Amino acid sequence: MKKRFVVSSKEIKEWDDFTKKMGKINPKEVDISLKNISINSSSKLDLHGFSLEKSNQIVKKFIIDSFNLGKKKITIITGKGSRSKSHNNPYVSEKLSILKFSVPEFIENNEDLNNKVFKITQADKKNGGEGAFDIFLKKN
Repeated sequence: MKKRFVVSSKEIKEWDDFTKKMGKINPKEVDISLKNISINSSSKLDLHGFSLEKSNQIVKKFIIDSFNLGKKKITIITGKGSRSKSHNNPYVSEKLSILKFSVPEFIENNEDLNNKVFKITQADKKNGGEGAFDIFLKKN
């Protein structure tokens, strides 16, 4: 038969005091990389109104500059493409954004950029949601 351990009220108070000093504890499901991002290590780029070719040039410069500055996270806003006029292109639906899909593909296929990028995810709703994506950069 196992002996049952009884916790004293003093131990409970000490534990409560200890946990209050620790601050906020994030659930383990929270992405570890998000914990390490400070306010000054994030930048945004808005690509509304730019052509595909110009967007790729701007994105490449933005990622390289952000990486060289030691940024950890950048957000690129492409828009949802609800006003896209791609009627003549059979490979792109007029209901979808050209930039929304082509910019991440450009990054993944560009060896110089791909070596600087840790991961690409859809942005939070407050940062653009479906019309934006976050890029987490590797350490410089």
